Amino acid sequence: MSLAFHTTQSTFSDPGELAHLYTGLPRDPAQLARITRDLLIHRMEGELFGHTHPADRLHNDAETRYIDDILRIIVARNDAPLGQRREVGDRFVGTCRDFALLHVSLLRHAGVPARVRVGFADYFGSDGFHVDHVVTEYWDDGRGWLLADAELADPLLTDHWKPGFDPMDVPRDRFLVAGEAWRAIREDGADPETFGLHPPEQGPFWGERYVCGNIRLDLAALNKVETLLWDVWGEAEGEPGDPLPEPARLFYDRVAPAVSGAISFDAVRTLFAEDDVLRTPKTVTCYAPFNGPSRVTLR
Repeated sequence: MSLAFHTTQSTFSDPGELAHLYTGLPRDPAQLARITRDLLIHRMEGELFGHTHPADRLHNDAETRYIDDILRIIVARNDAPLGQRREVGDRFVGTCRDFALLHVSLLRHAGVPARVRVGFADYFGSDGFHVDHVVTEYWDDGRGWLLADAELADPLLTDHWKPGFDPMDVPRDRFLVAGEAWRAIREDGADPETFGLHPPEQGPFWGERYVCGNIRLDLAALNKVETLLWDVWGEAEGEPGDPLPEPARLFYDRVAPAVSGAISFDAVRTLFAEDDVLRTPKTVTCYAPFNGPSRVTLR
């Protein structure tokens, strides 16, 4: 049942009336990752590609929640078949979430079970910091669920970051899903200052509170609610950077195992359906990095 669930599109991954754009694309996960990579550029990659993003694209592209709308932007800039590599200036200017969501959408369309996973990667630098990141998890008939990072599917990126592994088989100790990051902090003594959007000296978005936010996002994604990374709900009282209250720590001690290791389909479905803190409400608060906070009602 889990594989069937993750083979069908979500509200967020569904290409809708633009599904015909997927016609003729390969089924191979690695090829689909490269197609994804060649349609998108990360907000933070301009310098790497020798490109300056227009301000409107930098500010607004990644506020696009749904794949059909992302596809509309892509084809409006260049209406070539999706399998054709775009020049940097024609690409959708997104984040890691957009790479993963498009890759998942292509995989699901091809009949490959796939889901978005939210957590922390240690391979964007050599300082031991685990940066907020999103990847694909896809089903391999021989090996089960594998992690893939479509953002690294271009040799330019692997040469730059030198991760030391196949981007279609990301080691699980190099990308920690959010529940594993929580376990590492709470059980293994990992430093919470080494998990977040950035190190503490750059702002408040790090530590236990940030990891808990990613647990909520990851649980939602496992239930095929693949929101923006700055869509927020169910937060414990306090501001970014504030210590978590002890009741919140104990709450996530109970939640984290459900989204760590071998996922129990029934457990993640039940948690999401029955817990008001964890379940994504119809209306969320969006803390858009460039455009400021707003209340957004989801489809």
